Amino acid sequence: MFPVRPVVYQTAGRLSTLRSLPALNRRSCPSGSTRPSSSSSSSTSSSSPSPSPSFSSSPSTANQGSDQPLLKKLRKRDHKHPEVIFSGIQPSGQIHLGNYLGALSTWVNIQSTAPLSTEIYYSLVGLHAITLPKDPVKLVEGRREMLATLLACGIDVERSCLYFQDMVPQHAELAWILNCITPVNKLKNMTTWKSKIATFKNSADEESISETDLHLGLFAYPVLQAADILLYKATMIPVGEDQQQHLELAREIADTFNHRFSPKNKPFFPAPQALITPSKRILSLRNASEKMSKSAPHASSRIHLTDSSSMIQSKLRSAITDSLPGITFDPVCRPGVSNLLTILAACQSTPTNEVSPAEIAGGYGNMSMKDFKLEVADAVESRIGPIRSELDRLMQNGLEGGEEYLRDVARKGAERAERRASVVLAQAKELVGLGSI
Repeated sequence: MFPVRPVVYQTAGRLSTLRSLPALNRRSCPSGSTRPSSSSSSSTSSSSPSPSPSFSSSPSTANQGSDQPLLKKLRKRDHKHPEVIFSGIQPSGQIHLGNYLGALSTWVNIQSTAPLSTEIYYSLVGLHAITLPKDPVKLVEGRREMLATLLACGIDVERSCLYFQDMVPQHAELAWILNCITPVNKLKNMTTWKSKIATFKNSADEESISETDLHLGLFAYPVLQAADILLYKATMIPVGEDQQQHLELAREIADTFNHRFSPKNKPFFPAPQALITPSKRILSLRNASEKMSKSAPHASSRIHLTDSSSMIQSKLRSAITDSLPGITFDPVCRPGVSNLLTILAACQSTPTNEVSPAEIAGGYGNMSMKDFKLEVADAVESRIGPIRSELDRLMQNGLEGGEEYLRDVARKGAERAERRASVVLAQAKELVGLGSI
């Protein structure tokens, strides 16, 4: 067995941010600031990853709310009926700092704060990944690296069921059953397929995307998401505010199934509720009107969890800020500086001690921009350095057998997930008339 070494890290707490009110947006900014233009803020790469809730190619970082801590949310629920939490992520590409601070640290936080009665399923959703063209060799590499990354970030496979969606065939079978009760017009109203194709084509104009670019797998993507959730009878889904359209469809599909097939007053599928996660929106280091994204053309726009200390310093030294003196938190007039303060605050936060970028700004007020960027680089390195070291160890194929251990984790996770999924699917098939003869 190849155990995962404990990683000393600080789980990001909630980040209270200043909300941009209309009056604030209308005020003028001082000369030397870098207030983003309205045109740049509407580009495709700035739109939200996805998931997915957690089903997108990169975890959602859109929600900036100041919700109550996750632990309190979970404890307020009725635990006579234990909660089931489900979330997923596409195994496509390296994880960057925005993904980690925006979603993965929240996964770890949920895992460590949820009551022990709560079941937690974290899925690497490969069937979603192939709804857009993927190089098979790169997909194999991405699946392995994503599994290792989740373990290195602190996902505990004893507490949470971590598995590959494509290793549990019940996902696809339930998705087909749900496809058969989902009206096409419901799927046409879903807005994400255009944005996904636009992002894939690196196009800023979603209106130029037509149905000729659309394949059935991508069109039915939301139904597969619903199947992912309902297969475990999940009751709570960690999502950003921008992801609730997909969750609402899952609720509608569950209601349709229950109305059509369930015994009266005994709904088979529960209505999954949104667990709005207090995630951070980490912006591009090169253009603070856009979110940090792996699809951005400039590698210096993002920090990967695999970046060395020197690479982190180099990228932050070149981060676009402004020519105003001092360090202040002003997302409207000083988006670049404010983004660095957000990163710094998130890296310093813990589940019990939330650090606000507005509050810490005063401590750096008279610091030069050069020195401030070094402070941010040190904080980032302190946060992700242990994760990088553990990821390197898990990805090696030396005497400790990293690849063999990852295969063992994947196999055990799939077996654990399938035990639950096979029961639910068998019951669903009985209800629709596809059970035993």
